This record gives sequence, C-alpha cells and structure tokens, in this order.
Amino acid sequence: MFAWLFLLALGGCASESVSIRSLPTEHPAAENAAAAESAAAFTAAAMGAADNHPDKASPPAESTAPPVTPSDAPSMYTYDPWERLNRFTYRFNARFDERVFLPVSNIYRRVPTRIRSGVHNFFDNLSEVDSVVNYALQWRLKLGLRSVGRFVINSTLGIGGLFDVAAKLKLPPAPTGLSTTLAKWGMHPGPYLVIPLLGPSTLRDGLAFIGDYGVLYGIDLGNLYRGNVSWGLGVVNAVDKRSNVSFRYYATGSPFEYENIRFLYVRKRLIEDQGVRAKEIREGAKSTTQEENEVAEPAGK
Repeated sequence: MFAWLFLLALGGCASESVSIRSLPTEHPAAENAAAAESAAAFTAAAMGAADNHPDKASPPAESTAPPVTPSDAPSMYTYDPWERLNRFTYRFNARFDERVFLPVSNIYRRVPTRIRSGVHNFFDNLSEVDSVVNYALQWRLKLGLRSVGRFVINSTLGIGGLFDVAAKLKLPPAPTGLSTTLAKWGMHPGPYLVIPLLGPSTLRDGLAFIGDYGVLYGIDLGNLYRGNVSWGLGVVNAVDKRSNVSFRYYATGSPFEYENIRFLYVRKRLIEDQGVRAKEIREGAKSTTQEENEVAEPAGK
C-alpha cells in the first residue's frame, strides 16, 4: 500500500515538472457553456444506452433471510443461586493463583520444552481411558475405538505416552468426559458453580469431575491413582495444566470480571450441549436461546 502511494506521489511530481502551461482563453464564458452542453448530451446518451441494453442488470432482490428478533439474542442472565459463596471462592482462587499457582507454573515453564511436552502427553494418554468409558456410555463406539487405538499406540510406541505417536498416524485426540455423557442423555448443566482451585464450573461439571476421577481411580492403571504416588502425579498434572492456560485473574481490570466469566462459561456449555444433541434435535426445533428467553429463565437454569 505504501509503495503504491509512493509511486503515485512520484508520478504527481513528475507530471508537475513537465506540464505545459497555456494562456487563458479570450472567451471563457462561451467555452464553459459549450462544455456544459457537451457534458449534458454525453450523460443523456449514456443513460439511454444503458436503458436499451439487453443485459441491463435488474435491481437486487430483497433478502429472504428472516429478520433478527430479540429472541435470537442470548440471555444475559445466568442462574447463580450460590453467588455469594461463588464470589468468595472466586476471590480465594485468584489469591491462590497469584501467590502459589503462577509462581510454580513460571518455574515449571523454565523446564526444557521436550520434557514439558512429554509430561503433558503422559497425562493426556492416561485420560484416554476415561474417554473410552464415556464414549461407550454415549454410544459413540467409533470414537471409543479411536481412543483405544490412541492409548495402545502411545503406550507402546510412544514409550508410556511420553510421545503422541498416534497423532502422527492421523489419529488426533478427541477427549471426552462424564459431563458430555450426561449432556448427551439430556442432563442440563444446572446452576453456576465456582470450585476451589478448579475455577468456573457448573453443578453437572462438578459432579462429572468426581465421576471422571472415580473411573481412573477404579481402573487404576499401574497403581498411579492410589497411595503417595497419586498425590505427586496430581500436583504435577495441575501445574502442567495451569502452565498451558494464559488466563490471569483481574488482568482486564474490569469490575465485572466475575459476571463476564460466568456468562461466557455457561453460554459455552449450552452451545456445546446443543452440538452434542444435534442429531436428536428434530428439524425446526427451537434453539436453546429461544427456549430460554421464552420461559424467561436465566442461562444455566
């Protein structure tokens, strides 16, 4: 863009340097009138030719898209019956994150990238076990078989899951959990809930977190989820997850950060739930947003 402007400027300067100035005419009024008549005649001729042209473009048809109504806008209200407790937990999480989580995560980021990548892949590989169980409960057997394949490949060729060999074999990860399973069978997210150390959630997500851990604890591959080893792995897993999240409490300086995060989290969950149940939604059914606004209930209830 700047190059074109530079060339135009040079062209303008060059034209000025070689332009030939002429003396003013002796009859300016007559020449101006003749020029005006010539311009008017040219305009009339051009308009007549356009009207008689067989390929004259017709005026664009009006859009047939339905108009946007207030019911299409998402509800700004979120069901938060435990707001006082949630705000207290939110402030506690912010202080803990600032004084403990972030300093430890910053130290962890100094570890070589290959080591951190191996740790991350190791925990992702363990989570494939939970994905297999939940894909079976969701009756999505094809995805369940893919999770089985990923776990077998990465546990063997990937040296215990330290390397994501399955992704290079065109088997990308597609994790799922109990919350998605409950959404698949029609369970609503429920009220908003801020969980200590874990952050924004809903009642369904909180229960699902316990259920997912119960699956891993019950299967207990390599005795990794019982005894003192489980505590150490849990801390490393938490630090690894935090180091891969760029969110910072009160970084925006907005006095409505709690409300914004609450709205975005619950709205994201509702959209994901609608996508999970997309095949079950009959044609012409109302969207989640329209149903919420019609019954005048806040999001998440």
